[in-house]
Amino acid sequence: MIDMKVFGLALDEDSQVPVLILKDLSEEKVLPIWIGAMEAMAISMALNDVSLPRPMTHDLLLNVIRQMGGEVRSVEIVSLNEGTYFAEVEVAEGEKSRRIDARPSDAVALALRAKAPIRAAEEVLAKAASDDRLAGKPELRGDDATRWNDLLEKFDPEDKYKM
Repeated sequence: MIDMKVFGLALDEDSQVPVLILKDLSEEKVLPIWIGAMEAMAISMALNDVSLPRPMTHDLLLNVIRQMGGEVRSVEIVSLNEGTYFAEVEVAEGEKSRRIDARPSDAVALALRAKAPIRAAEEVLAKAASDDRLAGKPELRGDDATRWNDLLEKFDPEDKYKM
């Protein structure tokens, strides 16, 4: 497994679909993962330390894990099959450890909140680099990061998601 970090979020210039950009710590290997808009928002909120008066789904999951005596140890992107990435969340409870299947976007959103390491299998990085379906790498432009920040700035936690 190779330690990764969230480099940022971008929009695929062709499809306008959000792309999560992971890089290894030496910034030599890049892993783009196309994700949904809601997942991108959840990741963006964690990256920008945006907190809401009520827990969102990933906050709830982390709260449940912690209140049950668990700890998110890491998340790992474990495979790439027919253009779909698969991830696992490693949750420890005392001496026991469990691996839970997850979408990479959810796993990363959880890892950012838990301050847990993000890793990718070497095979995934090699396959992603050689997979023709993933050859269209997103164009990273300054506006992409700004778009997510602008969207967050318009978001008023006092008016939304109160329950």
